[in-house]
Amino acid sequence: MIRFPLFLVAFLLFSQSLFAQTFTMEQVGKFSFPSELVSSPTEEAIAWAMNEQGNRNVYWAKGPDFSPEKLTQFHEDDGQEISSLQFSPDGKWLVFVRGGDHGGGNYSSTVNAQNLPQLPKVEIWKINLESKKAEILTEGDDISLGFPHQLVYLKGGQVWKADLDGEEKSVQLFQIKGNVNSAVFSPDGKQLAFTVNRGGHQLLGIYRDEQTPIQFLAASFHRDSNPKWSPDGKQVAFIRTRGGQGAAFPLLEPRHIPWEIWVANVETGEEKKLWKAPETLRGSFSPGFFDFSGNSELVFQSYEDGWQHLYSLDILSGKTQILTPGDFMVEQVKISSDRKKVVFSANSGPHNQDLDRRHIGSVDLVSKKLNWETSGNGIEAYPVNIGKEGKMAFFSATPQRSHLVAIKTGSTYKLLQESTIPSDFPQAKLVTPKQVKFTAPDGTTVYGQLFEKNGGAAKKPGVVFVHGGPQRQMLLGWSYMDYYSNAYALNQYLAELGFVVLSINYRLGIGYGYEFHRPAYGYYQGAVEYQDIKAGGEFLAALPQVNPEKIGIYGGSYGGYLTALALARDSKLFKVGVDIHGVHDLDSRYELPDGYEVAPDYEKAKEIAWKSSPMADLDTWASPVLFIHSDDDRNVNVSQTTDLIRRFEEMNKSYESIFIPGDTHHWMKWSNMVRVHQATADFLKKHLMD
Repeated sequence: MIRFPLFLVAFLLFSQSLFAQTFTMEQVGKFSFPSELVSSPTEEAIAWAMNEQGNRNVYWAKGPDFSPEKLTQFHEDDGQEISSLQFSPDGKWLVFVRGGDHGGGNYSSTVNAQNLPQLPKVEIWKINLESKKAEILTEGDDISLGFPHQLVYLKGGQVWKADLDGEEKSVQLFQIKGNVNSAVFSPDGKQLAFTVNRGGHQLLGIYRDEQTPIQFLAASFHRDSNPKWSPDGKQVAFIRTRGGQGAAFPLLEPRHIPWEIWVANVETGEEKKLWKAPETLRGSFSPGFFDFSGNSELVFQSYEDGWQHLYSLDILSGKTQILTPGDFMVEQVKISSDRKKVVFSANSGPHNQDLDRRHIGSVDLVSKKLNWETSGNGIEAYPVNIGKEGKMAFFSATPQRSHLVAIKTGSTYKLLQESTIPSDFPQAKLVTPKQVKFTAPDGTTVYGQLFEKNGGAAKKPGVVFVHGGPQRQMLLGWSYMDYYSNAYALNQYLAELGFVVLSINYRLGIGYGYEFHRPAYGYYQGAVEYQDIKAGGEFLAALPQVNPEKIGIYGGSYGGYLTALALARDSKLFKVGVDIHGVHDLDSRYELPDGYEVAPDYEKAKEIAWKSSPMADLDTWASPVLFIHSDDDRNVNVSQTTDLIRRFEEMNKSYESIFIPGDTHHWMKWSNMVRVHQATADFLKKHLMD
């Protein structure tokens, strides 16, 4: 029998106590998550939704003190999200949608994460801001509000109207052939611009009243979308793309996707093309933001210089001007009610690490001056202007504290609801992730975040986290997206358990410019981004504090796809993995040709898609795996995992699995999120920790 000196035993016990687990997955999963931040058009007031352990409610706050007040009383982890929160134009009402899953396909379909005998409904709610009474208005979704407090919504591809003030029943506003997919009121509330899909083309229409024929603006064989009214209500600007079905061009050849900005005079019907996107690959992406800044100027996003930036467009001259120059990405853009200022979130700042953060910027649309409103090591997102005195609100987080609403007045900040952070949320015990970078085999620089708790074993097990999307960027702090706040909490928990965790921002993700975002041969055309995952695993394994024989991997959605690819291709590197609702068979991306005309590289493209799939490499998959999927997934069909598990069983391969009936891709029920992440951590711990 080996005997150890008592002082060595005492030292080992003391060392273990220093590194002992100090919080649970459930505790770190109690992070706050705000969403739907909006500002009143008539006064200094804001409103937002807050998810607190699955209890989702609407809050609001009025200046000058901005004390939060809860306006709804939903106190159950029932999986019913809150979306489309809006003030009425007269500022007297708040309206929102409760139910559905607006992060996936079929978003207006009910979510029954509790598996109730009677299906929940997707409902439009209203809150009278004088009486503070919240009540159901009608079943529906896709809200549009008009002056003073008109409301229309979409149902069954048609436009319906509801009565905010009285007791009138909802009725269909007008009947039209095709499926209406957007509707927006004119500034005076007397006209409604809408787009209607009629197959190969999409029309822009104007509805006025029951007697006046619908006016179609700039009718063509193309697809018109995203209508925006000028402040004076005399013009409508819109985005035009090609209609119909094109020739069978080579599938593997990158091609420019044209789009244009048009404007039409509502009174005369006169139409004009204002701007055409550069005929380059960078110029192919139509804007995430597009609106009037005045009667003679538009502001829009474009990728034409290699980064997602804001541009102004003079309607009279057609000249454009970049408003946000620099090597950074602009997103979450909002224009002030007086249209003199635009605010946004961007990954820019004085430090190199700001590439993996978000800070708030603004542009004065009169002087075109760019200002940075926030800086530091935090994450700020989804800004809105408040009133007319230059105040703003946004979501604010740090590496330790999850997002809360912050108010900025001049150079001072006020954080709302800090007192609501649960007492057992382990804020002080969370690590600050470190920015790292490494090089893929083809020379591409790849960034990531490293989570590691001080102390512990000399050689720790490592875990690679692969985000989904893939148009996402993981940050050096809490994410502004709920799904990735979940993942951030799990990465913190894994670090607490003693893992070294590497979160990889691989190619196809955002934040590093066009060429990184849209590389050749990505996804089902060659999975070039897998180079980044393997290089990340090798980078992690080479760290002096990491045991290279104890490397695991996990990810969800697109991250589940790359996790499965890693386990199938490189089981010697990735010893174990958790594949959460991943994609596994890609050759179905190309449907059988309909007719005689076939792309010249159709068969080659099908072969490459198959070889880009985890299914193609099952023979070399030797690592233990845990599969997790829910069966109301609207982003990745559960059949992707069902089919893979059948292959495993046919090949007599072992696996573990968790199947969750009723929930969706986004774990709408908080307890399901905790369960999935606890099972992920337990599985990795079982296979990688002694």
